[in-house]
Amino acid sequence: MNKLDKINISCKSSYLEQRSDKSKHLYFFVYNIQILNESVKAYQLLSRYWEITDSNQNKQIIKGDGVVGEQPIIEPKQKFSYNSFCPLKTQFGTMKGYYIFRENSSGDEYKVKIPEFVLTVPNSIN
Repeated sequence: MNKLDKINISCKSSYLEQRSDKSKHLYFFVYNIQILNESVKAYQLLSRYWEITDSNQNKQIIKGDGVVGEQPIIEPKQKFSYNSFCPLKTQFGTMKGYYIFRENSSGDEYKVKIPEFVLTVPNSIN
């Protein structure tokens, strides 16, 4: 699997207080992913792999086809963004992983790292 430097991924997360239930140790977070194709070739996002770690060091692995039910083709100089959510049993955690992309004309596949980002309840960390 080749490395692909022309795909840039940025991540942002927010706490969803209205979906969370502190009495049951259930904390919901929404995250936004932006994928920017800075190359001159089109790429299709085939699959995802996520490693979600809570503050007790419990890890959950999520993998599957596409994202939010899609396997988007991202044209040159275009971006694709989506929102999803993550429940945690602690007020703090992290997410990281990678996507597998296929270059449309050659069929070559590439692994692109998703930078690690934090899931945290506001004011929960001093």
